[in-house]
Amino acid sequence: MKHFIKNKTVLIATISIFVFTASVLLIEEQQSIQTSSQTLSSKKIEWGIKRNDNHEQPDLGSKNKAILEEYKGIAMGNSNSKKVYLTFDEGYEAGYTEKILEVLKQNSVKATFFITAHYVNTKPELVQKMIDEGHIIGNHTVNHKSMPSLTLEEIKKEVMNLHTAIYEQFHYEMKYIRPPKGEYSEQTVAYCNSLGYTTVMWSFAYDDWDENKQGREEYAKKKILDNIHNGAVLLLHGNSKDNTNVLDFCIKEIKAMGYEFASLDEFER
Repeated sequence: MKHFIKNKTVLIATISIFVFTASVLLIEEQQSIQTSSQTLSSKKIEWGIKRNDNHEQPDLGSKNKAILEEYKGIAMGNSNSKKVYLTFDEGYEAGYTEKILEVLKQNSVKATFFITAHYVNTKPELVQKMIDEGHIIGNHTVNHKSMPSLTLEEIKKEVMNLHTAIYEQFHYEMKYIRPPKGEYSEQTVAYCNSLGYTTVMWSFAYDDWDENKQGREEYAKKKILDNIHNGAVLLLHGNSKDNTNVLDFCIKEIKAMGYEFASLDEFER
């Protein structure tokens, strides 16, 4: 019996040492990543692309492309794959997401919704519905601030405070982040990686976010359909009435053109 107790004590001590060592190594690794991030350029870059209206992939720009490739970010998929990826930015709820979710459900399409703290605080039931219906929830930070203007510690709070809130409330762990306003730097992308996040940009967007520019449904249809391309990462804003009204039509047309809607979890580089 004494021999058993002695062996058990040794085993517990060994496990404790292992856990302590692993914790120290993880902390040291995170500190090393943060230190290396500090040496990278913090110069603000505004995401921009040169569109093609002939269903060819747009020009993302050499700088954009190089940084996203270096840190395994997402902006545009494989040029030989007819998969497209639908994403929505949801800074606040304008009354259209219920319909958007219904259209997605009817068409068997899974999307990614990038949300802020304001969104989850005001519409938790919609966040739960997104999760229940198999969509991805992405991090759009707590306050939607331009990340290059923040310190690394401030970025950590903007990202991880929302991460923690979503996990505690919904038992859902986010892994994709979209930089607010499309503004980023090499430093912010690298640092978000160290926090466990993949940065997601886009290869198509238009001026749909402006609520003063609604009532242009034919314009919206043309912009979306003329610019669909292999590997497209589509950015639409959930506060757009036009997007909501044309979504069903566009999804059906895009499928008829031979494209397949896929989740970011199925992303093909």
